Amino acid sequence: MNGLTVVLLILGAGLALLIFNDSSGHTMGMDNDDFARIVYLLPIAAVLSAGVLAGRHGGLGETARMIAIWLVIIMGLMVGYLYRNDFASVGNRLMAGLMPGSAVVTTASDGSSEIILHRAMGGHFQARMEVNGRTVPMLVDTGASSVVLSWDDAQTLGLDPENLSFTVTVSTANGRAMAAPVRLDQMAIGPIVRRDVRAMVASEGRLDESLLGMTFLSTLSSMQIQTDELRLRD
Repeated sequence: MNGLTVVLLILGAGLALLIFNDSSGHTMGMDNDDFARIVYLLPIAAVLSAGVLAGRHGGLGETARMIAIWLVIIMGLMVGYLYRNDFASVGNRLMAGLMPGSAVVTTASDGSSEIILHRAMGGHFQARMEVNGRTVPMLVDTGASSVVLSWDDAQTLGLDPENLSFTVTVSTANGRAMAAPVRLDQMAIGPIVRRDVRAMVASEGRLDESLLGMTFLSTLSSMQIQTDELRLRD
């Protein structure tokens, strides 16, 4: 392993440490900004080292080519670090497009977390909710006074709907149906978490998809629709 390779490995390791320690604010006992300045100076040393090492084995053209190659690699690493948040946002939006209901977590101007849901092909907003530790796809329905689980989703969550008391009349897309009141230990979407949520279980065959209703949505500080995006703020 030559000297240039060692320098580049150190540079890559430094950038990786900055990425992994971004939330803590410190790397190897130093503030991330100070550590980043040190990492920023390493490309200069790497380019100089590349010129010296390459000059021993080839002419001026070979030296320039090696310097250019390594400079592109170094700059690529630096761009990846500087725009890491933008790349993460693009990745989240791509995932939301491929998997309807996937939550995109962003930070609002006041520093609070905001969840963005993209409109599904059918024109509705769907949310992949974490309910009692399991993922349940739900249709966002502000017209539903309560979170309503389908019979199948209730079984998935271990609620045993056959032993529930269906004493409440609810209106669904398939007409009126009987539902059973239940309590959900926890519901979450991204960083938004609610506990002991009132919900209903629809009778068998009356609901094709669970509904994310107002017993969850009313606990949010805001809910806004912007074109094809639904923004939820805790």
